[in-house]
Amino acid sequence: MGLRKEEITRKILHLFALLMPIAIFYTPRMNVSFLLPLGVLAFLLFGSIIVEWLRFRYPLVQKVFFTCFGKLLRKEEKSKTTGSTFVIAASLLCAILFRNNLHIAFIVLFLFILGDAIAAIVGLSIGRVKIGKKSLEGSIACFLLCMALLYWVIPLFPGVFEPWGNRFPLILALITSLSITLLELFPLKINKKHIINDNLAVPVITGYVILFMDKVFIS
Repeated sequence: MGLRKEEITRKILHLFALLMPIAIFYTPRMNVSFLLPLGVLAFLLFGSIIVEWLRFRYPLVQKVFFTCFGKLLRKEEKSKTTGSTFVIAASLLCAILFRNNLHIAFIVLFLFILGDAIAAIVGLSIGRVKIGKKSLEGSIACFLLCMALLYWVIPLFPGVFEPWGNRFPLILALITSLSITLLELFPLKINKKHIINDNLAVPVITGYVILFMDKVFIS
């Protein structure tokens, strides 16, 4: 399957999701209550869940939903929860789980949102070596982009790397990028019928990988 214009548009729209890690990390640093981003994320998640429930229950809502967003949906999302709902859920979950390490929430969400986008774009456009539903080329692009972001982009955001003296350790960068890449590539299966959505699983698990590796190799 080639790269469709709708998929490019979908990924461009996903860039707006970067506002979530930015708000999670910087709101408390501006002396604004951390409850504000939590409340906004909870509101967005609740609203998204309600819309998903309504469209599956009422054909008219589904029709209106398809009219507005149908071209941006992947085939499987027409009968299942959309990836955007899971991304919002992951952002809220990361904000709660890493509330004492908001720099980690920022890093994993920032990397996943962009890494997942580049993996899909490269995989659908030039991917030849298939690994399940994904491609080797897309995964390589994801890994390289994550490394580039950690060394040339995220350092532009003040305070994110303060716990490491404003420079992310190489071993941690490699492991973090590899974690994002592999978890995005290989779905986590509860059983044959149930798979944990990667939009939800990848940021949360990678966050704990960073916490563990930081204590073992860095601290």
